[in-house]
Amino acid sequence: MNFAALSLYLERLEKTTLRNSMVEILAELFGKSTPNDIGKMCYLLQGRVVPLYEAVEFGVADKMMIRAIAKGLDIDPEKVMVEFKKEGDLGKVVEKMKASNKQRRKVIKNGLTINSVYDVLYKVARAGGAGSQEMKINLLADLLKEADPLSSRYIVRITLAKLRLGFSDMTMLDGLSWMLNHSKEYRPVIEKAYNVRPDLADISQTLKQKGIEGLKNVNPKVGTPILMARANRLSSGKDILEKIGRSAIEFKYDGLRLQVHYRKVKSQKSLPRRQAGKVKNEDEIFVKLFSRNLEDLTAMFPDIIEAVKKQIDAREVIFEGEVVAYNPKSGVGVAFQQTMQRRRKYNIEEKAAEIPVRLFTYELLYIEGKNYIHEPYKERKANLKKIIKPGKVIYYAQETIVDNEKVIDKLFGQSIQQGFEGIIAKRLEGVYQAGVRGWNWIKFKRAMSKKLADTFDVLVMGYTKGEGKRTIFGVGQFLTGVYDKKKEKFLTISKIGTGLTDEQFRELKKRVDKLEIAHKPKEYEVEKLLEADVWLRPKLVVEVAADEITRSQIHTAGRVMGPSKSGSAQEVKTPGFALRFPRLERFRDDKNPEDATTVSEVSDMFKLQNTHGH
Repeated sequence: MNFAALSLYLERLEKTTLRNSMVEILAELFGKSTPNDIGKMCYLLQGRVVPLYEAVEFGVADKMMIRAIAKGLDIDPEKVMVEFKKEGDLGKVVEKMKASNKQRRKVIKNGLTINSVYDVLYKVARAGGAGSQEMKINLLADLLKEADPLSSRYIVRITLAKLRLGFSDMTMLDGLSWMLNHSKEYRPVIEKAYNVRPDLADISQTLKQKGIEGLKNVNPKVGTPILMARANRLSSGKDILEKIGRSAIEFKYDGLRLQVHYRKVKSQKSLPRRQAGKVKNEDEIFVKLFSRNLEDLTAMFPDIIEAVKKQIDAREVIFEGEVVAYNPKSGVGVAFQQTMQRRRKYNIEEKAAEIPVRLFTYELLYIEGKNYIHEPYKERKANLKKIIKPGKVIYYAQETIVDNEKVIDKLFGQSIQQGFEGIIAKRLEGVYQAGVRGWNWIKFKRAMSKKLADTFDVLVMGYTKGEGKRTIFGVGQFLTGVYDKKKEKFLTISKIGTGLTDEQFRELKKRVDKLEIAHKPKEYEVEKLLEADVWLRPKLVVEVAADEITRSQIHTAGRVMGPSKSGSAQEVKTPGFALRFPRLERFRDDKNPEDATTVSEVSDMFKLQNTHGH
């Protein structure tokens, strides 16, 4: 398929806000693609050239792109800059300039294929070191020289990470199902495979080549992260026992969740010439560490890497746990924010000495070729225990098997006393539900014992500029939202402008400056009264606390609209949810936007709050 044909589909996707229309457009596009095209096409639709879990970015900013456009179109960079200031979108700028008769004559008639564009963009993303900036500019300039106007628009946007078509990977999974039989019937099978192997190229190519049967038994693969299971909430030992019965209780560590991938193989290496004909056996070690949002954190935890090599007795394994930092003098665990200081690119060794960590392991997902995801909790935990040797970094997360609500509440109290967040109850016969918030895991957190059930992970959608003292920081109130899984949209739940320290305001401003965009994203559902002065692309997740959940006429989370009595307009039938006295607790760099608290969770918490008399 030509990239020009893909660009027409991208334009159609850009013009619609209706999710079902997006699904049908994607299905049509996928249907016309070949097994050779579809994987690379899926990456480009994500604005990438590799899966999400590979830390490969284009590394191209506006200034570099202006130079590439100028070189590719053989014009003065200043002209591109002038148009950019008018338009605010370099994709539109290059399209407009390419559409001129002078430029159009230069375009090669046959056009570029998806594969050829992908190959160039892959080289751009992989270019590094001395001279890499000029290499990127030359590669992009040559590509834009050949591209038609519309293709140029999308090549530029993809490379600048500004494609923003308004849909997520889940919409693409629906599109793949729709491709097969014009329904979402196969979405559960496709999603289950994606949760074990979150690589859209792999999933789409398998579907094209083998059909839905090819995805029914996807097994874990060392090096490819598995989307992590998530827990539902309850607020007492009694509720937990009523829901899942006799269960395993583990402490809920206040740290950074980590998935460890480890492989050790014997390799035969040739010895020096004087010992010609002989080989020596050496262990080749592969270790990868992934966060819950698929970020590769391997380089940031050299101490855990060494501990894995020493303490894990297996040839090939995937397991999961929580990294918790501790005070090296007292040995006592420290706050989440200090653990998060270990997520860094520089001075890693120094920070490792300053903030040592322990890894409490609690899940076995795969070992020696066997998939443990479908095994019951008891089997997973028993086999995990067998592979951990004694040491000072990796620990087996102890559990207590309980069928008494008083014992559960007592364990909850012990957890809080030891500085943990609360407890996790796990169904003894429950499987590991990759990527799913199911009832095999139930969390009972510290905040649940207070007035409001738990804190909220919310997306920062935009902000208003400060007034009075807050003009110093440039941020007055910031608008936050929760995630509606059915709509695949972010719906508003609070505006926050008080309760932040000066340091938090400065940190917030530093983060939002990198996320500013010209227009409200398509996936935001916001009432006009709450429109932001500055919109942000969906990226920054923060944890907030609040006194209670109330009903709101203007917030869109949980709001139900219907025709007015006159039938002439929509009116609010059920008010939305809002947070009363919301306050910033911490930044959640370990979470993706889609990991934000969901509307259905807020609804459950609202019922729970009212049940308890608030």
